[in-house]
Amino acid sequence: MSLIVPADLQAKVISDEPTDEDFLACVQDSLPYAYGLVAALCEELSHTDSEFVDNVVPPPDEQARGQLLRALASDAIRGALERHFGVRLAFQNCHRLATFRPDAAGGETYAEFTSPRAQLLNQSPELVDC
Repeated sequence: MSLIVPADLQAKVISDEPTDEDFLACVQDSLPYAYGLVAALCEELSHTDSEFVDNVVPPPDEQARGQLLRALASDAIRGALERHFGVRLAFQNCHRLATFRPDAAGGETYAEFTSPRAQLLNQSPELVDC
């Protein structure tokens, strides 16, 4: 299960569309490691002129790794995070997450980061089971 949906939110969405704020609160409560990592990378990006910043530190445990994988595997969650933080997310493996400025997402650096070559170069035997 990706998200733990509170009963009041579950009842609300039966008859109405959730707001991004409702959805993001659920994501933040359900996937605190993933949400926190995205928030931290966005904060770091706001203090640099770089096109992107990325995380290269593996999650502290399997629970955190699972949160990150679930958040980035869901189009709805990923899209909500991108809209909320005003970034484009790029994900290479179980921990290498990057936040790109929206205008950089169509550029050469983004294309290189998301390329098959970059994916292959970012692999190692210890990441096979992540």
